[in-house]
Amino acid sequence: MKAGSVKRVVVTGAGGGIGAALARRFAADGARVVVNDLNGDAARSVADEIGGIAVPGDAAREDDVQNLVDTAFTELGGIDLFCSNAGVLSGGDETTPDAQWQRDFEVNVMSHVYVSRALLPRWLDSGEPKRLLVTVSAAGLLTLLGSATYSVTKHAALAYAEWLRATYAHRGLIVQALCPQGVRTDMLTRGGDRGSAALLAEGALAPSAVADLVAESLDGTGFLILPHPEVEGYYRLRASDPDRWLGGMNKLQRGFEQKASPA
Repeated sequence: MKAGSVKRVVVTGAGGGIGAALARRFAADGARVVVNDLNGDAARSVADEIGGIAVPGDAAREDDVQNLVDTAFTELGGIDLFCSNAGVLSGGDETTPDAQWQRDFEVNVMSHVYVSRALLPRWLDSGEPKRLLVTVSAAGLLTLLGSATYSVTKHAALAYAEWLRATYAHRGLIVQALCPQGVRTDMLTRGGDRGSAALLAEGALAPSAVADLVAESLDGTGFLILPHPEVEGYYRLRASDPDRWLGGMNKLQRGFEQKASPA
């Protein structure tokens, strides 16, 4: 399935950042694109720009996701690629209020569950491969210092994507997990702590570069899409020598704290 052969695409969280870049890239490749975002004005702006269809809604509400999928099937006649891209980043640790943990879990994890509930009855055993792209983050493979909520929920998002792939690959479902590090979006300047944000900013990519890599990845079925190649090395180290990896991460944390401390 090459990018040019994907004719019917839905992207959540597409009012800006990676989602908007994905919508623009697939539209440029000839696809009809449904643009979803909690911010209705942003969704309509991107849709107008690319000649797409705006369906505002909250990816963390199951009724909104079901409406999104139903509308896409009505307007497009089906869906070839669903980009489950909506996500939130906030700073957090063990003292973070339960309401914040719940909100981050709903957006970063349950949104993907709702998508699969709405799609799989129509997709499985359809006779044609269908593709679900889950935007996770390198934090789902590694961690993000300064945000326990983001790290934990992105690990859960990766685990769910893995489960879907392992469970339904033989029934025509291709699941891929997009795991970038820093990307030059508004999210990079919000959440986490200043030290980790500065670290991510050093190698941050433009959203369009991430979208280009996703389009290229449609030529294959590889599970992990890693815009930052160095993430693979970090992931291997984490798996093969967790003590060494955790020691390195703690060293980074201490460095951030020392920089933040008054002289």
